[in-house]
Amino acid sequence: MYTQLEQRGMPEPPVNVSTLRTMKDKGEPIACLTAYDASFAVLVDAAGVDLVLVGDSLGMVIQGHDTTVPVTVDDVVYHSRAVARGLRRAFLVADMPFMSYANPDQALENSVRMMQQGGAMMIKLEGGEGQVEIVEHLARHDIPVCAHLGLKPQSVHKIGGFRVQGREADKAKNMRRAAKKLQDAGADIVLLECVPSELGQSIRDSLEVPVIGIGAGPDVDGQILVLYDILDITQGKTPRFVRNFQAGCSSPLEAIRAYVEAVKDRSYPAPEHCFS
Repeated sequence: MYTQLEQRGMPEPPVNVSTLRTMKDKGEPIACLTAYDASFAVLVDAAGVDLVLVGDSLGMVIQGHDTTVPVTVDDVVYHSRAVARGLRRAFLVADMPFMSYANPDQALENSVRMMQQGGAMMIKLEGGEGQVEIVEHLARHDIPVCAHLGLKPQSVHKIGGFRVQGREADKAKNMRRAAKKLQDAGADIVLLECVPSELGQSIRDSLEVPVIGIGAGPDVDGQILVLYDILDITQGKTPRFVRNFQAGCSSPLEAIRAYVEAVKDRSYPAPEHCFS
């Protein structure tokens, strides 16, 4: 009943924005995973995952869509609320779905729903320099923000599919500039998806806030993967950056612990999981 009192007696206090910033400063890798329900949330929390994302990837892995575009705010609030019930230590981030932050007022309204109704501690939104005004508006209202650059799944129809971003020199330069502007606007984390390892390291080195990667190489501040991918639940072709951690493990909990350990000791991602 009194969760906040229970947490005071925890061996480790709950992770917050300051915790993540300190981990970056100390060079301690941040282990992150997606989750979509309370049962898996309990497992990822027990395994020592630092940050849990209720991603709009639920549209593909839970709802069976081909993209994340059909996911609604109601969907994310529902799943975030369930995940929040299973967490004690991990930091909870909720995705802002497609067209749920088209202007500052809409972004604020939906962010408040994610936090008040969904139990999220931070919201994540896709976009580059065009989202600076949105991030500034949310930051002024003390909404923690994770900015998502690189491959942006909500833009899959615009960019022509799921492909590596930032290989061209001009596009890499634009991404570095966007990351800096988003940080300066108030973003607390920058997430990079499917970018060359060299670019991932360059952006990490240029920012004061943590940089989390998914297919962004080994030299970022943390790693995130889709839970269903590391447990070998996802069928069909998986992205290059995915590693099956269920192989050789006797339970999902053991597999998640293996993932956390591999992120912490930097054995994941290996060269075969990275892009050049």
